[in-house]
Parts: sequence; structure tokens; C-alpha cells
Amino acid sequence: MADSVSDREQDSKGVSRLILGAWIGLLAAVVAIVIPVLALMITALAPSGFFSLGTGLLQFSGTLVVVGAVLYIVSLFAYRRAFAALRKADAEFWFASVLCLVGSVGFLLIIVAAAVLAGTASSVLTCVHGAPSHVLGCLESGQPLGAYSALVGFACAWVGGVGVVLGLTLSSDRFARRMIAFGALIYLLFLFALLIPFVELVAKLPGVGYLLVILPVLSIVAPLLVLAGARPVALRLGRSA
Repeated sequence: MADSVSDREQDSKGVSRLILGAWIGLLAAVVAIVIPVLALMITALAPSGFFSLGTGLLQFSGTLVVVGAVLYIVSLFAYRRAFAALRKADAEFWFASVLCLVGSVGFLLIIVAAAVLAGTASSVLTCVHGAPSHVLGCLESGQPLGAYSALVGFACAWVGGVGVVLGLTLSSDRFARRMIAFGALIYLLFLFALLIPFVELVAKLPGVGYLLVILPVLSIVAPLLVLAGARPVALRLGRSA
């Protein structure tokens, strides 16, 4: 009986932290992905004033990326704490918790990269205007430390995303909530979509432009599905406490 009560307490903590992680992840997606992509689309469709490819827009987007990265760190921390609580009732959650920690390190590196690259915005823009397909090369020539920090940070953050997907999948099985599993699936599609620009550097892919629409949608839908699946579980555990 004691083990059952203890497991229920850990489940309650875990679900509460899942909900917190999803809310903060939703806010991070709006700040770091949705708003910058909207600004980029406006710049592409009707460039004028602030919405033109210049240092002002680049610095604005960089600031949003930094704020969004901080929010994603907090979101990953909440998810990691959720999986740590659930791990006490189910040891399978330990690996997801470790991957989330790696992801937190990745977002810290992205913040460092954004700060370093902010000082070379003009030279990077000049390079990109001359050869738009060589964005990574422009970043590397303008500020190698920032470019490498961004790449390593992205890789670690991507691994952290895998941890979230794994933890949410295990949570779906534990609480028998398909909506959480759907959220994990959308997160996984989002992670694969993030890889497409890197694949595009070595192989031409059709329809890459649609990423400007797909990425914001996926980044918003995934945490909403997690919330829709986790909140009924939290209510049920609260009633049974």
C-alpha cells in the first residue's frame, strides 16, 4: 500500500511538471520560432522599413532566439524534473531525463553563439547577400566560435528534444493517454523538420520553403497536445489523492 501511495505521489509530481514544461515550451515556441518566422515572411513578401533584411531585423531575431532559448532551457528543466519524479516509480524514465540535461547544455551554447554573432551582424549579412546558399560558411568566416557553438548547441538541443519525445512516449504508456503520445509524435516530426535545412546543404530537396509554415505549426501543436493529454491525468490524480 505504501508503494502505491508513493507511486501516486510521484505520478502527480511528474504530471504537474509535464504540464509546466508544455506551457513554457509553448511560450518558447512563440518567442523563438513563430514571431521570427512571421517577421521573415513579412520581409520576404513585403519588405519595407524594419521588415527588410538588415542589421535591425537580425538583431531583433537574435534577441528573440536568446529569450526563446532561455525559455526552452526552463522547459527542458521542467520536463527533466517530471521524468526524474516518474523515474522513482518507473526506472525507464532515467534515459529521457539524461537526454534533457544534454539539451539544456545545447541551448546554453546557442545563447553563447547568438551573443558572439551579434557583433558581426553586418559582415554576415553582406556575405549572405552575396551567396544566400552559404549561410553556414558566412557564419564560420565571420565568427568561427559563434558558428561552431551554434552547431554543437543545435546538436545537443536536438538530443534534448529526443529526450522529451522519449519521456512523453513513456508517460503516454504509463497514464494510458494517447493525446500525450500524439504530442510526442508531433515533437518528433518537428525534430526531423529541423534537420531538413542541413540536408539541403548537401542534397536538393523539393518544398523546403514550406518549412516556414510547418515549423511554427508543429512547435505550437506539440505542447498543446501534451497539455490536452496531461491535464485530465492531473485532475484524476488530484481527486484520488
